[in-house]
Amino acid sequence: MKICILSDSHDNRELLRAGAAEAVARGAEAILHCGDVVAPSTLAELIPLGVPVHAIHGNNTGDLYGLGRISARADNLLHYYGQDAGIGLGGRRIFIVHYPHYARAMASTGEWDLVCCGHDHRAAIEAVPNMAGGETLLVNPGSVAGLDGPPTYALGDLDRMEFELYRVGGEATVAG
Repeated sequence: MKICILSDSHDNRELLRAGAAEAVARGAEAILHCGDVVAPSTLAELIPLGVPVHAIHGNNTGDLYGLGRISARADNLLHYYGQDAGIGLGGRRIFIVHYPHYARAMASTGEWDLVCCGHDHRAAIEAVPNMAGGETLLVNPGSVAGLDGPPTYALGDLDRMEFELYRVGGEATVAG
């Protein structure tokens, strides 16, 4: 199963839609948003793509009530979890949180196959040693809104646990 990981869209609907659409065109079957959506209507831009969207709010919370209302619709593809989420996708245990320091701590537990974060707008893929004696993949997709750098997102294959960072409108920039 392929997934798209986005973060820090900060209501830039055009870049959010473009990055997510590119990832879906490259085979993404689900989208994870690691926070700083701000307005609920921004996430609604992803619904026409037809894939499930799993989102948390980050530190720029905006309208939390509105996010909850959108995700409560019975026919909705949007799943809003609050400040963090532990979900299962493609047979993998995935933790989504906004803050990198929190993400690193969760990755080090060894309880997750993949931990995703955002906040600092720095795209990176890293294998973090964990207490179970292995490694947990930590993916920060950077800012899809292009804050502090080019607009980026991550695309990953959960079967192979291989991830790449993409510039919106461009090719892969980093593999991990």
